[in-house]
Amino acid sequence: MNGSTNRRAGERGQVGIGTLIVFISMVLVAAIAAGVLIDTSGYLQSSAETTGEQSSDSTTNRVGIVSATGNHFTNKQVGVVNLTVRRTPGSGPVDLGQATVQWIGPSGSYYQLAESGASGSPDGRFLVTTIQDDDDSQPVLDDSEDRFRITLDLGDSDNVGATEFGEELDEGETATVRITTTSGATTTERIVVPQTLSGGSAVAV
Repeated sequence: MNGSTNRRAGERGQVGIGTLIVFISMVLVAAIAAGVLIDTSGYLQSSAETTGEQSSDSTTNRVGIVSATGNHFTNKQVGVVNLTVRRTPGSGPVDLGQATVQWIGPSGSYYQLAESGASGSPDGRFLVTTIQDDDDSQPVLDDSEDRFRITLDLGDSDNVGATEFGEELDEGETATVRITTTSGATTTERIVVPQTLSGGSAVAV
């Protein structure tokens, strides 16, 4: 009787220790899994915030085109295009010195950078001049009241401070201008030369 009782007590003790070991193992595994989940969720949250900020910048940090004019008429062609630009509502500062301009016209597509701006080997370089800039931030649009002029020199040099590219626009011809900021935001403007160029020194395009 006593021998049988002692064996049952020993068996119960062994079972209890085994159960405790399994329980401790389960707790350790759960703790490790929880730590991994917390680290992963933190990383995903950080990545989501970064992606959200980049997406916001690419849609808000862009320029708006107030007006577009053409001048330097030669043989009924527009030799220079001027774009008056501003910062769009809700946009942060936009550095035109680091922006790129793509010109797509009848003679082809041309990639441009600002004069004395970003380094590279563009097809031409555009000029940035001030129309209104109370805090002298040019070429950075950092205020809603800032107005700068982007000058594009088409064809032969017209001595306007920009580097020439492509060919002049004839009467009735069209072109597309895309201004892309460093955040990746793009503004597109369609340039349309009137059917008749006569009188005056400039024309809306």
